[in-house]
Amino acid sequence: MKRQTILLTAILVSTSLLGQGPGAASAPDKSGILLTIFLRHDQSKTLDEIQAHLKRTGFSEKFPPPGVEVVSWYVMMGIGQVVTVRVPPEKLREVNLAIEHGAWGAYRTEFYPTYDYRPVWEAEREAR
Repeated sequence: MKRQTILLTAILVSTSLLGQGPGAASAPDKSGILLTIFLRHDQSKTLDEIQAHLKRTGFSEKFPPPGVEVVSWYVMMGIGQVVTVRVPPEKLREVNLAIEHGAWGAYRTEFYPTYDYRPVWEAEREAR
C-alpha cells in the first residue's frame, strides 16, 4: 500500500506539471512551499451526502485560505480529489485548519510536501 501511495504521488506531481508551459517551472518560486493534499472520499457516504457535508461546514469558503494559491485540483475516480497548493510557511496552520474544519467527515486526508521536478528532468534531458 505504501509503495502504491508513493507511486501515485509521483504520477500526480508529474501530471500536475503538464499544464505549465515550457520553462514555466524553471525559476523556483520562493513565495511558498508546494503541498499536495489527498481528499479521499468517505465511501460510506453518497456523493450527495459528501456535498451536503461540505456545504454545511462551509468548506468552499474556508479553503483555500487567503494567500494560498491552488496550483492544481484533480478528481481521481475511485479515490477522491488531489489538490496541490502553494503555501507561504506562515499559512500552513491555516491550511490544516481549513481542511480539518471543512473536509473532515467527507474525506480522509493525506498531506505530502511536494516539489517541482520538471526543471531537473528538463536539464537532464537536454544534457543527453
